[in-house]
Order: sequence, then structure tokens, then C-alpha cells
Amino acid sequence: MGSGRLDQILLGRSAAALYWMSRYVERAENMARLAEVGYRISLMPRASEGHRDEWRSTLQSCGCEQSYVAQYGEIAGSKVIQHLLFDESNPGSIRSSISTARNNARAVRTALTRDVWEALNTTWNDLSRVRPDEIETFRLPGFLEWVRQRSMLFRGAMVSTMLRKDTFFFSQLGTFIERADSTARIMDVKYYLLLPDSVSVGGETDIQQWAQILRSVSAKRAYRWLYRDSGHTPFRIAEFLMLREEMPRSLLFCYRRVTEALDGLYENYGERRPCHEAAAAIAAELAGNDMSLIFRSGLHEYLGRFMQQNNALSIRIAADYNFP
Repeated sequence: MGSGRLDQILLGRSAAALYWMSRYVERAENMARLAEVGYRISLMPRASEGHRDEWRSTLQSCGCEQSYVAQYGEIAGSKVIQHLLFDESNPGSIRSSISTARNNARAVRTALTRDVWEALNTTWNDLSRVRPDEIETFRLPGFLEWVRQRSMLFRGAMVSTMLRKDTFFFSQLGTFIERADSTARIMDVKYYLLLPDSVSVGGETDIQQWAQILRSVSAKRAYRWLYRDSGHTPFRIAEFLMLREEMPRSLLFCYRRVTEALDGLYENYGERRPCHEAAAAIAAELAGNDMSLIFRSGLHEYLGRFMQQNNALSIRIAADYNFP
């Protein structure tokens, strides 16, 4: 095997570890947010006969329904919480995600600053001491808040201490591709899975659910500041979470950061690859879109297509940068 090929393999392994390290930290935070959506909406009175099961919707949104049913059978809130937070057989659970992120960080330990490593390693050490039976329902919000704070500590250390070179840019790609996927899933849960029929759109329960969605992404005040007197309307909230670049969890914001990270890799390596064009096309579509057109064509259909494009981009990045 030539030295050039060996260098590419080593680069690909390091790049993949950085990408998945940050992607899994973001996934843990997003799982906490999805769990909070399910928990808070489950406390609300049902809107009507046939209102869809909130916890089943949460499982569907994070792609965990099949693994849950195979292990537990009937849907129950306490078991769903166990599966999403602590179940090591579920690769998307918070415990599994933090464990996988730490393993990837260990593989590239010398590429990380001490602050980044300590933020993640301490999170894992503290989490490994938490017993699932300690997280009773009334303690769940506090635990989920802790997960979000630890994720933000890791991200803050990354942004504040890492050199702006390929190690940083691969990490950023993992963060924002995962975040875009999560935002799209949260939106899809709300608009397609939770509502029993189109008549409920805009009703009192619908508005309360939208308010919970905003709270789950820490955006209630930001929404009020941007839209002032608009109230919690489905149109404005969907626009806020998808097309407003000021919102750090919006689809457009995420893709601005994805394209910036890929531009950084271009500056490092001196060449553009197919993933650059794919990401730019998605970003341009989001920037040029209009919420009224998306609603008319079908929000669920649009979100489904976006998630497919986002996943395809992740696969393209892996191929272009020789992830193993």
C-alpha cells in the first residue's frame, strides 16, 4: 500500500472520529429535547378521541419505535423514558450516544484540546453513575436539562479552544447535520404525528403544543422577540424553525454552518468535492424558499424530503473524505 493511500486512510479515520464524536454529543442533546417534548405534551389534556399516542410519536420521531416494541411491547411512558435515556441496546439513547462520542474522542485525543476532552469525559463519568431508577417522572426535566447543559459545555469548549483547521471543521459538520435532522424530526412529530386531523390545526391544544415545541428548543423568548404580536401560529413557528437564519436550531442556520465548515475544508485541502455542491444546493433551496409554498405543497412531505437529502449528504461526506 502506497504512503499516499495510507495517509488518506488515517485522515479518513480521524475525520470520521471527529465527525461522529460531535454528531453523537448533539444527538444526546436532541434526544433530551425530544424526550421533553413527549413528556410535556403527555401532561396536556387530550384534544379529542383518537388523539395520537404522544410517546409513540416520540419513538417514531427518533427512529426508535421498532427497537422499543421488540424489547418492551406495549407503549408505556416509563419504559419509553428508559429506552430513550439509558438503554444501551438502543444506539440512539442518551447513554449510548455519550459513550460512542467519548470512544470517538479517545481515538483522536491528541487532536482535541484539554477543555474539549474534559467536557466530554466528565459528562460520561457522571452519567455512568446515574441509576435509571433514580430518574422518576418528577426528576426527568432536571436530568434532561443537565444533558443539554453538558452538551453545550462541550460545544462551547470546541468553539472557544479549537484551532480553525480540519479537526474543527469535521466536528462542526457532525454537529449541524445532526441538529438539522433533529429539528426536522421535531417539526414532523408536531405537525404530522401528533395531530389527529386537520381540523385541530390552529386550535387551542394545537397552539399549546407549538408552545411546548418552542420551549423544547429553548426558543420561546427568541420567538416572541422576532414575531412580537404574532402569537403562536403554526405558520410563524414553522418558519422560525425552518427558514429564519437568526434561529440557531433552524434548518437554514444549520446549513449555513455546514457550508461554512465545508468551505473551511476547501481552504485546508485546496479542492472541492461533490459534497460541497450538494450542501450548497440544500442551503440555496432553504434560503430561497417561502413558508406559504411549503405549507401548500405539504409540510410533512417537505420535511421527509429534507431528511433524505440531509442523510444523503452525510453519506456523501463520508465517501468524499474516506470515512471507514
